[in-house]
Amino acid sequence: MRKATITRKTAETAITVEIDLDGTGAYDNQTGVGFFDHMLDQLARHSLIDIRVRAEGDLHIDDHHTVEDTGIALGQALTQALGDKRGIRRYGHFVLAMDDAQVACALDLSARPFLVWNCDLPTAKIGTFDTELVREFFQALATHGGITLHVDRVHGINSHHIAEAAFKAVARALRMAVEPDPRMAGVLPSTKGAL
Repeated sequence: MRKATITRKTAETAITVEIDLDGTGAYDNQTGVGFFDHMLDQLARHSLIDIRVRAEGDLHIDDHHTVEDTGIALGQALTQALGDKRGIRRYGHFVLAMDDAQVACALDLSARPFLVWNCDLPTAKIGTFDTELVREFFQALATHGGITLHVDRVHGINSHHIAEAAFKAVARALRMAVEPDPRMAGVLPSTKGAL
């Protein structure tokens, strides 16, 4: 049962995340931030990880705490659902094209969090959403999910397309990494003996 539920409460946010690594990509995300919900839906659909998020945050200030704390909770849920990581592929990569945008992702479920982010967005906003929060989400996800995560914009001129391509590329790479490897059943994908 590769499932997890994480509840995170602070003075700024109250968030519950439920995931199923062996799902169908079902999603039910309600954070109060429309564009972010749309991106979380993409993350679920293209990773085939069922994701349900309920978040209440201090949106009267801005979206920052809600987006970042959702990334933290989602990373924690991923870590919990993966358990000791025996039998998974561990690595994933994907290059995704979306209209004018092309984004490449490579990741390692290494328990050594690190974000390489070469995916600047050309505008400060997508509607009312601060584009700098895309990086903040992935930083939180990588840190609390123990992911070495590289995201590179190959090209792109439209911020919405670039951001969506990033979420989808990460989703597809994550799908590959969390999949059971039939040749590694019960075996840890490391020579160290621990991940």
